Amino acid sequence: MAERPDFHIITGGPGSGKTTLIDALAAWGFHHMPEAGRAIIRDQVAIGGTALPWADRGAFAELMLGWELRSWHEAHNRKGPVIFDRGVPDVSGYLHLCGLPVPAHVARAADLFRYQRRVFIAPPWRKIFGQNAEWKQDFLEAQATYEAMVTVYADLGYELVSLPLVPVAERVRFVRARMWRIND
Repeated sequence: MAERPDFHIITGGPGSGKTTLIDALAAWGFHHMPEAGRAIIRDQVAIGGTALPWADRGAFAELMLGWELRSWHEAHNRKGPVIFDRGVPDVSGYLHLCGLPVPAHVARAADLFRYQRRVFIAPPWRKIFGQNAEWKQDFLEAQATYEAMVTVYADLGYELVSLPLVPVAERVRFVRARMWRIND
C-alpha cells in the first residue's frame, strides 16, 4: 500500500512524553489514534488474560498488531492529519526488543501499512521519565526500546525526526511546524 502522508507517527520509549504530546496536539484539533499497549494491558488484566508483556510476549505482540492495523484502517475515516501513538512498525520493534523473532506476517504488515515517511521519535528523557500502571519498564528498558524503534523504523526506510527535550508546548510547536513542511 502507498505511503500515507497525512498519517503521522510519534514513537519512542516509554516515559518519553509521547502521549502527553499527542494529547496536547489533540487539544489543537488533530485527530489521533491511541497507543495499543496500554489498552491491551488494561483489558488483559481486567479479564485475567495472559497476553501481557510479563506473561506471553508473543501473544501481546499479536494483539498489538491487530490494534495497530485496526487503527490504520479507522484513520482513513478522518479528514486531515492523523497522529498515531505508535504504529505497525512498533510491533516489530517490540519483538526485536524482547529478543523474539519477527514473524513474516508482522514484517509484511510493516511493509504494507505505511505512514508519513518522516516519523517523530521521542528520545529517552530522564527528567520526565516515569512509570505508570500499565508500563513498568525502568529507564534502561526505555532507552533500549528507543534504540529498537530507531533500528526498525530506519530499516523500513522511514526518516526519523527527533523530538527536542523541551516543554510540551514547545514540542507541539515543533511538531506542528514540521508536519506542514513534511506535507509540502
